[in-house]
Amino acid sequence: MATPEPRPAEVEPLHEVGSPPAARRAELSIVAVVSLGGALGACARYGVGVLLPTADGAFPWTTLGVNAVGCAAIGVLMVLVTELRSVHPLVRPFLGTGVLGGFTTFSAYAADIHHLFDEGRARTAYAYLVLTLLAALAAVTIALRLTRRLVRRRARRKASADRPARGTRRGAARRRARAAARSRRTR
Repeated sequence: MATPEPRPAEVEPLHEVGSPPAARRAELSIVAVVSLGGALGACARYGVGVLLPTADGAFPWTTLGVNAVGCAAIGVLMVLVTELRSVHPLVRPFLGTGVLGGFTTFSAYAADIHHLFDEGRARTAYAYLVLTLLAALAAVTIALRLTRRLVRRRARRKASADRPARGTRRGAARRRARAAARSRRTR
């Protein structure tokens, strides 16, 4: 008995057949902003490479730096769009997936590792591989924590600014009212 041939995995369509036109437009809007953001991020990445080129045989500091900076920016962005305020639904795909996805560069990272191995610099290639991963994780973690701390500090300052200061009339009146209430309870 012959075994059936495995069926190829089906590719999910961008939208369901018969889905409302509004859903299709929304999905196409996301694709459009990610594409635009990706183009802008890739241009920025190219610009950094032109301004700070890596010499032949040198350690690829530019790519490592771009990836670390991009990861830090992703950390800041995620805190701002998820914890600080509500933003337009296309901001996160435009900036996160598009701009920062195009700016950070896995392809150059992989190509740099390949070149280092081709040049017989295996230790440097492995060091670069590990250092990039550690730098990226550290950058996103530090950026997340610092941004959260700044957001919380800003919220506390705003909350304290909304309360009347100790020397204001309203604050003094409240203190007198509380003191009067306490003295009535103790009698």
